Amino acid sequence: MTEEKASEAPDGDPKSDNGIPEEGGPPRRKWANKMEFMFSMAGEIIGLANIWLFPYLCFKNGGGAFFIPYFILLLFLGMPLFVLETAVGQYTSEGGVTAWRKICPAFEGLGMASQVLVMYLNIYYIVILAWAIFYLYSSIKSPLPWTACDNWWNTEQCFSTYTASYDPHFTQPDADWSFLHNVTTTSDYPDNLTYTAFFDHKSPAEEFFTKRVVRMSADMSLSNVHWDMALCLLIAWIMCYFCVWKGIRSTGKAVYFTVTFPYLLLVILFFRGVTLPGAWEGLKYFLIPDVAMLARPEVWCDAASQVLYSHALCLGVLTSLGSYNKYNNDCYRDCLALCVLNSATGIFAGVVMFSFLGFMAQSYNLPMEEVVESGIGLVFVGFPKILSTIPVSSFWAVVFFLMVLFLGLDSQFVCVESLATSITDMFPRHLRRPHARELLVLVIAVVCFLLALPLLTDGGIVLFQVIDVYGASRITFFIIACLETTVIAWVYGVDRFCDNIEDMIGYRPFPVLKYCWLFITPLICGLMMLYSLTERMYLYVYGYEPGKSWIILGRLLMITPLMCIPLYILITLCQNGNNMTTPSSALRQAQPHKPILKLCKCVIFRAQRPSNRSVDNRNEKMMMEEHGGV
Repeated sequence: MTEEKASEAPDGDPKSDNGIPEEGGPPRRKWANKMEFMFSMAGEIIGLANIWLFPYLCFKNGGGAFFIPYFILLLFLGMPLFVLETAVGQYTSEGGVTAWRKICPAFEGLGMASQVLVMYLNIYYIVILAWAIFYLYSSIKSPLPWTACDNWWNTEQCFSTYTASYDPHFTQPDADWSFLHNVTTTSDYPDNLTYTAFFDHKSPAEEFFTKRVVRMSADMSLSNVHWDMALCLLIAWIMCYFCVWKGIRSTGKAVYFTVTFPYLLLVILFFRGVTLPGAWEGLKYFLIPDVAMLARPEVWCDAASQVLYSHALCLGVLTSLGSYNKYNNDCYRDCLALCVLNSATGIFAGVVMFSFLGFMAQSYNLPMEEVVESGIGLVFVGFPKILSTIPVSSFWAVVFFLMVLFLGLDSQFVCVESLATSITDMFPRHLRRPHARELLVLVIAVVCFLLALPLLTDGGIVLFQVIDVYGASRITFFIIACLETTVIAWVYGVDRFCDNIEDMIGYRPFPVLKYCWLFITPLICGLMMLYSLTERMYLYVYGYEPGKSWIILGRLLMITPLMCIPLYILITLCQNGNNMTTPSSALRQAQPHKPILKLCKCVIFRAQRPSNRSVDNRNEKMMMEEHGGV
């Protein structure tokens, strides 16, 4: 592992902005090689959203036609933000909070807002891993526990296909099983609502999830913790802890396995899925375009939110991971390659998912619209139901839930790594001491474990959905994304930022990026935010409609990260009102006298005053870095 020496660091003076020396602690580490960075980034952005959200959105929004808004918004929204956040981290060598403090002190709250979102993820996202561990343990049993209705958790509504022998009609080749999934909807709930309605008959897979795993009850109490699920959660946290406890020394090694292994499992599932009867019928629904859907604004909004979610934007994670790069790493090329890889993985996962869904539709003689689910319903209800009908079902269940576990695991522990990095960079004198890192990660793990215990109660699934729908609301993401581009382009200066990138990688990024940061990306975010504000947010969880108290809690979760932004503006105004938008003097500026923003060869904002250090000292430092290979 390479280390960044004080005399060679791009940050200049070995002092923080408040003048406190940082030489007492060990220097900030760097990735041992580029592959550790690339695998860590891939581990974060390639996750469960690729297998349960992207394929569903394609199906819901016109099949292959959804690729059009998705790739347009990837070009003008996703890639500009991906490059921006990663480059900010690499340029400042700081985590998600202190990077914005150095770029523009008034908007340090942007970094804090991102860390609040990461904290939400660390509390509720890992619960999915606990469920996956429980399903993985259950998959080694034969028969699979979600195939029959004779278990202690089943109700009278449970109806298994194995009971077909009681009625000779259902054993005929042309038997119609569609009555199992009949559902009556009302105009009160739009088509894009994700919920599981009441069925006259419940499948064993659905009852296994609702009655055995999350154990929903009539009173939805949050006091009765299910300790078998808490044990699964503890196992998930132990796995995460030992992946990140040594910082990037352990993270950089763990991702080699946690990123590649799910791809191997996905390839195995691909060859099994496409050879199943009915697979092509499922793929037609996934790939054949319905161009008429492009006229609906919700299709474009879904595409924009999917771009933000699937690329881990607005979370500060990319900034933290980029901060461990060497100063002259070509982060621009890396970002473009990662965006392409993420999108290709989503499409490939969609092919796998819909080949199995097509098989299920043919097996039960049902239309595709009645077998396609989104979110946790697809992974923990729909797919177990499909796998139970395939020969050697236990083997395929183990393969599938191993894939789910490792897809979620690397996203989870990289989020923990990002949070630990951001906190460490905020308090470097205390947290860069020997063994401080291990203790910090342990504190994060213990606190998040305890905060997640209410999610493992009778009403935990409702709390889970509240955090997912409100805490990780796309409105919050659109606001943060809009402010990030606005601050870099109009406050820090987009030309100065392009100069910084050129200084790092040796060439100027594609000119379109400049205008995306200036106009296109913030405009897209603003429009999507306004449209999202006009939508009514529904919350309907497996037949249970939460009351007003849940909605109030959700809205509090939504505004909490956003409150950080004006709060830090006010704090900066009181503490240092004259330098609210002045970047840190420790930042390396290769061309400090150039205008920070020009449009059509007209100077909009001139160069800011030189930093306190002389230009000669800065130039001498730049030469030292170049010769030192930093």
